[in-house]
Amino acid sequence: MKIRNHILNEAKFIESPNYNNRPNRENINLIVIHSICLPPDEYGKNYVEDFFQNKLSIKDHKYFETIKDLKVSSHLYIKRDGSIIQFVPFDKRAWHAGESTFNGIDNCNDYSIGIELEAKENDFCSDKQYEILIQASLQILENYPEIKKDSIVGHSEVSPKRKTDPGDNFDWRRYLEAL
Repeated sequence: MKIRNHILNEAKFIESPNYNNRPNRENINLIVIHSICLPPDEYGKNYVEDFFQNKLSIKDHKYFETIKDLKVSSHLYIKRDGSIIQFVPFDKRAWHAGESTFNGIDNCNDYSIGIELEAKENDFCSDKQYEILIQASLQILENYPEIKKDSIVGHSEVSPKRKTDPGDNFDWRRYLEAL
């Protein structure tokens, strides 16, 4: 796995319209880990990809009505089988963290890379997901030296009043010790 021109070469690239320029592309110093599945509690669909491209068909599930107006993206999305999709180049600002703060600095999207895992919030990630997450994170750490292991956090840490993902069953020790 390598990063070239801010794109992970082993990822399928599907450009999301939900991104813009960072205020300072040299200041990428945080990774935010998320979990998502659409509809909630269902795996194996392509609804997350549709959601990040603003193509979600609200008639497919009643839950989609509640998120139809949201404009969301992440840099990477790692599915249960380990397949990886990139929606936004790493040097651009993906819209993944929303209202957020890390170390007293607001707007984490400005300086972070967002990685979504296909997972129910309190479910376990697959071994393949950890394998791909670790490989991708190692490349990110190599290419963006401002990011340190202690600046890899869950969405729950940067938005504690709003979010709880990636959830209690995410194995932080397994992940961080492998980096």
